[in-house]
Amino acid sequence: MIEFNQVSKKYARDVVALRDITLTVNKGDLIFLAGPSGAGKTTLLNLIAAIERPSSGTLTVSGANVGKLKSSGLPYLRRNLGLILQQQKLLQDRTVLANVMLPLLVTGATRSEAENRARAALDKVGLLDKSATDPKALSGGEQQRVSIARAIVNRPQIILADEPTANLDRDNANKVLDALRSFHAVGVTCLISTHDEQFLNSANRVVFLDQGQIVDHWQNSAVVSNHSHTSNNGNNGNNGNNGGAA
Repeated sequence: MIEFNQVSKKYARDVVALRDITLTVNKGDLIFLAGPSGAGKTTLLNLIAAIERPSSGTLTVSGANVGKLKSSGLPYLRRNLGLILQQQKLLQDRTVLANVMLPLLVTGATRSEAENRARAALDKVGLLDKSATDPKALSGGEQQRVSIARAIVNRPQIILADEPTANLDRDNANKVLDALRSFHAVGVTCLISTHDEQFLNSANRVVFLDQGQIVDHWQNSAVVSNHSHTSNNGNNGNNGNNGGAA
Protein backbone atom coordinates (compact mmCIF):
# COMPACT_ATOMS: atom_id res chain seq x y z
CA MET A 1 0.00 0.00 0.00
CA ILE A 2 2.94 2.33 0.71
CA GLU A 3 6.28 2.30 -1.06
CA PHE A 4 9.24 4.55 -0.23
CA ASN A 5 12.03 4.38 -2.81
CA GLN A 6 15.16 6.35 -1.86
CA VAL A 7 13.03 9.15 -0.38
CA SER A 8 14.70 12.17 1.21
CA LYS A 9 13.22 15.28 2.76
CA LYS A 10 15.29 18.45 3.09
CA TYR A 11 14.37 21.84 4.54
CA ALA A 12 16.01 25.24 4.27
CA ARG A 13 19.74 25.54 4.99
CA ASP A 14 20.29 21.90 4.08
CA VAL A 15 18.51 20.51 7.13
CA VAL A 16 17.86 16.85 6.29
CA ALA A 17 14.83 15.31 8.01
CA LEU A 18 14.89 12.03 6.07
CA ARG A 19 17.65 10.56 3.96
CA ASP A 20 17.35 7.77 1.35
CA ILE A 21 14.39 5.96 2.93
CA THR A 22 13.40 2.71 1.22
CA LEU A 23 10.51 0.93 2.88
CA THR A 24 7.56 -1.23 1.84
CA VAL A 25 4.32 -1.29 3.82
CA ASN A 26 1.90 -4.03 2.85
CA LYS A 27 -1.85 -4.03 3.24
CA GLY A 28 -2.75 -4.98 6.80
CA ASP A 29 0.69 -4.30 8.29
CA LEU A 30 1.08 -3.01 11.84
CA ILE A 31 4.36 -1.10 12.00
CA PHE A 32 5.81 0.81 14.94
CA LEU A 33 8.22 3.65 14.15
CA ALA A 34 10.81 4.06 16.89
CA GLY A 35 13.73 6.39 17.50
CA PRO A 36 14.74 9.50 19.44
CA SER A 37 13.11 12.90 19.07
CA GLY A 38 14.11 14.44 15.77
CA ALA A 39 14.77 11.04 14.16
CA GLY A 40 12.27 11.70 11.35
CA LYS A 41 9.25 9.71 12.50
CA THR A 42 6.76 12.58 12.21
CA THR A 43 8.19 13.64 8.86
CA LEU A 44 7.77 10.11 7.52
CA LEU A 45 4.10 10.07 8.54
CA ASN A 46 3.56 13.58 7.15
CA LEU A 47 4.92 12.48 3.78
CA ILE A 48 2.47 9.57 3.62
CA ALA A 49 -0.40 11.98 4.32
CA ALA A 50 0.98 14.43 1.73
CA ILE A 51 1.18 17.10 4.43
CA GLU A 52 4.73 17.42 3.14
CA ARG A 53 6.24 16.30 -0.18
CA PRO A 54 9.49 14.40 -0.80
CA SER A 55 12.53 16.43 -1.84
CA SER A 56 13.79 13.44 -3.84
CA GLY A 57 12.92 9.81 -4.44
CA THR A 58 9.50 8.29 -5.04
CA LEU A 59 6.70 7.75 -2.53
CA THR A 60 3.61 5.84 -3.63
CA VAL A 61 0.51 5.60 -1.41
CA SER A 62 -2.39 3.45 -2.61
CA GLY A 63 -1.12 3.78 -6.16
CA ALA A 64 -0.70 7.58 -6.07
CA ASN A 65 2.71 9.22 -6.49
CA VAL A 66 2.69 11.68 -3.59
CA GLY A 67 5.42 13.86 -5.06
CA LYS A 68 3.45 14.45 -8.25
CA LEU A 69 -0.04 14.52 -6.76
CA LYS A 70 -1.98 17.67 -7.63
CA SER A 71 -3.76 19.64 -4.92
CA SER A 72 -7.11 18.51 -6.34
CA GLY A 73 -6.12 14.92 -5.64
CA LEU A 74 -5.26 15.41 -1.96
CA PRO A 75 -8.83 15.00 -0.60
CA TYR A 76 -9.17 11.66 -2.38
CA LEU A 77 -5.88 10.41 -0.98
CA ARG A 78 -6.71 11.53 2.54
CA ARG A 79 -10.15 9.94 2.54
CA ASN A 80 -8.32 6.62 2.80
CA LEU A 81 -6.21 7.87 5.74
CA GLY A 82 -6.99 8.22 9.41
CA LEU A 83 -4.68 10.73 11.11
CA ILE A 84 -4.10 10.64 14.87
CA LEU A 85 -1.86 13.38 16.26
CA GLN A 86 -0.28 14.05 19.66
CA GLN A 87 -2.53 17.10 20.02
CA GLN A 88 -6.10 15.93 19.59
CA LYS A 89 -7.37 19.27 18.23
CA LEU A 90 -10.93 18.50 19.21
CA LEU A 91 -13.41 21.33 18.74
CA GLN A 92 -14.37 22.58 22.20
CA ASP A 93 -17.60 24.27 21.08
CA ARG A 94 -19.39 21.00 20.24
CA THR A 95 -20.01 17.61 21.77
CA VAL A 96 -17.92 14.47 21.42
CA LEU A 97 -20.47 13.05 18.98
CA ALA A 98 -20.42 16.21 16.86
CA ASN A 99 -16.62 16.10 16.71
CA VAL A 100 -16.66 12.55 15.39
CA MET A 101 -19.46 13.29 12.90
CA LEU A 102 -17.60 16.21 11.34
CA PRO A 103 -15.37 14.31 8.85
CA LEU A 104 -18.46 12.60 7.43
CA LEU A 105 -20.51 15.78 7.16
CA VAL A 106 -17.78 17.63 5.25
CA THR A 107 -17.59 14.79 2.73
CA GLY A 108 -21.32 14.84 2.02
CA ALA A 109 -22.84 12.22 4.33
CA THR A 110 -26.36 12.81 5.58
CA ARG A 111 -26.69 13.82 9.21
CA SER A 112 -28.46 10.54 10.00
CA GLU A 113 -25.70 8.45 8.41
CA ALA A 114 -22.99 10.54 10.06
CA GLU A 115 -24.57 10.16 13.49
CA ASN A 116 -24.99 6.39 13.15
CA ARG A 117 -21.42 5.86 12.02
CA ALA A 118 -20.04 8.26 14.65
CA ARG A 119 -21.88 6.36 17.40
CA ALA A 120 -20.45 3.09 16.06
CA ALA A 121 -16.93 4.56 16.05
CA LEU A 122 -17.30 5.81 19.62
CA ASP A 123 -18.59 2.41 20.67
CA LYS A 124 -15.45 0.77 19.23
CA VAL A 125 -13.22 2.94 21.43
CA GLY A 126 -15.43 2.47 24.49
CA LEU A 127 -16.81 6.02 24.68
CA LEU A 128 -20.36 5.76 23.39
CA ASP A 129 -21.60 6.85 26.83
CA LYS A 130 -19.66 10.13 26.40
CA SER A 131 -21.41 11.12 23.15
CA ALA A 132 -23.14 14.17 24.62
CA THR A 133 -20.13 15.29 26.69
CA ASP A 134 -18.01 18.35 25.92
CA PRO A 135 -14.38 17.37 25.08
CA LYS A 136 -12.99 19.61 27.84
CA ALA A 137 -14.74 17.42 30.42
CA LEU A 138 -12.81 14.32 29.30
CA SER A 139 -9.48 13.03 30.53
CA GLY A 140 -6.46 13.16 28.24
CA GLY A 141 -6.79 9.47 27.45
CA GLU A 142 -10.48 9.83 26.65
CA GLN A 143 -9.78 12.77 24.37
CA GLN A 144 -7.19 10.72 22.51
CA ARG A 145 -9.71 7.89 22.04
CA VAL A 146 -12.21 10.42 20.67
CA SER A 147 -9.56 11.49 18.18
CA ILE A 148 -9.15 7.83 17.18
CA ALA A 149 -12.91 7.51 16.67
CA ARG A 150 -12.83 10.64 14.51
CA ALA A 151 -9.90 9.23 12.52
CA ILE A 152 -11.60 5.91 11.75
CA VAL A 153 -15.18 7.10 11.19
CA ASN A 154 -14.46 7.37 7.45
CA ARG A 155 -13.38 3.70 7.48
CA PRO A 156 -9.84 4.44 6.28
CA GLN A 157 -7.55 1.84 4.75
CA ILE A 158 -4.53 3.30 6.57
CA ILE A 159 -4.16 4.76 10.08
CA LEU A 160 -1.20 7.05 10.81
CA ALA A 161 -0.70 7.68 14.53
CA ASP A 162 2.02 10.10 15.69
CA GLU A 163 2.94 9.40 19.33
CA PRO A 164 -0.71 8.69 20.22
CA THR A 165 0.15 7.71 23.81
CA ALA A 166 2.48 10.62 24.57
CA ASN A 167 1.78 12.18 27.99
CA LEU A 168 -0.77 9.50 28.91
CA ASP A 169 -0.60 7.30 31.99
CA ARG A 170 -0.08 3.57 31.49
CA ASP A 171 -3.74 2.62 31.78
CA ASN A 172 -4.90 5.18 29.21
CA ALA A 173 -1.94 4.42 26.94
CA ASN A 174 -2.90 0.74 26.93
CA LYS A 175 -6.51 1.60 26.06
CA VAL A 176 -5.38 3.75 23.15
CA LEU A 177 -3.08 1.02 21.86
CA ASP A 178 -5.81 -1.62 22.29
CA ALA A 179 -8.14 0.53 20.19
CA LEU A 180 -5.55 0.79 17.42
CA ARG A 181 -4.84 -2.93 17.54
CA SER A 182 -8.56 -3.67 17.18
CA PHE A 183 -8.62 -1.81 13.86
CA HIS A 184 -5.50 -3.61 12.69
CA ALA A 185 -7.20 -6.90 13.57
CA VAL A 186 -9.86 -6.26 10.92
CA GLY A 187 -7.33 -5.46 8.21
CA VAL A 188 -6.53 -1.77 8.59
CA THR A 189 -2.90 -0.87 7.86
CA CYS A 190 -1.41 0.96 10.86
CA LEU A 191 1.80 2.96 11.28
CA ILE A 192 2.38 4.14 14.84
CA SER A 193 5.30 6.24 16.07
CA THR A 194 6.18 5.77 19.72
CA HIS A 195 8.90 6.12 22.36
CA ASP A 196 7.24 3.49 24.56
CA GLU A 197 9.51 0.45 24.85
CA GLN A 198 6.69 -1.63 26.34
CA PHE A 199 4.74 -1.32 23.10
CA LEU A 200 7.81 -2.13 21.02
CA ASN A 201 8.36 -5.32 23.00
CA SER A 202 4.93 -6.57 21.88
CA ALA A 203 5.20 -5.33 18.29
CA ASN A 204 5.36 -7.62 15.29
CA ARG A 205 7.31 -5.17 13.10
CA VAL A 206 9.44 -2.21 14.14
CA VAL A 207 11.32 0.35 12.04
CA PHE A 208 14.03 2.26 13.95
CA LEU A 209 15.04 5.72 12.70
CA ASP A 210 17.91 7.93 13.76
CA GLN A 211 19.04 11.20 12.18
CA GLY A 212 16.64 10.70 9.30
CA GLN A 213 17.75 7.19 8.35
CA ILE A 214 16.46 3.68 8.94
CA VAL A 215 19.11 2.16 11.19
CA ASP A 216 17.31 -1.08 12.08
CA HIS A 217 14.19 -2.91 10.97
CA TRP A 218 12.98 -6.14 12.48
CA GLN A 219 10.03 -8.46 12.91
CA ASN A 220 9.28 -10.22 16.17
CA SER A 221 8.56 -13.79 15.16
CA ALA A 222 6.79 -14.39 18.48
CA VAL A 223 4.15 -11.78 17.66
CA VAL A 224 2.58 -12.53 14.31
CA SER A 225 -0.40 -11.13 12.46
CA ASN A 226 -3.42 -13.22 11.58
CA HIS A 227 -3.23 -11.92 8.03
CA SER A 228 -1.85 -14.24 5.37
CA HIS A 229 0.70 -11.70 4.10
CA THR A 230 2.69 -11.80 7.35
CA SER A 231 5.10 -14.47 6.13
CA ASN A 232 6.44 -11.96 3.61
CA ASN A 233 7.19 -9.22 6.12
CA GLY A 234 10.67 -10.43 6.98
CA ASN A 235 11.84 -9.92 3.40
CA ASN A 236 10.28 -6.47 3.29
CA GLY A 237 12.04 -5.59 6.53
CA ASN A 238 15.41 -6.55 5.11
CA ASN A 239 14.80 -4.46 2.03
CA GLY A 240 13.87 -1.45 4.16
CA ASN A 241 16.91 -1.82 6.36
CA ASN A 242 19.31 -2.11 3.46
CA GLY A 243 17.77 0.89 1.76
CA GLY A 244 17.92 3.00 4.88
CA ALA A 245 21.54 2.21 5.47
CA ALA A 246 22.58 2.89 1.88
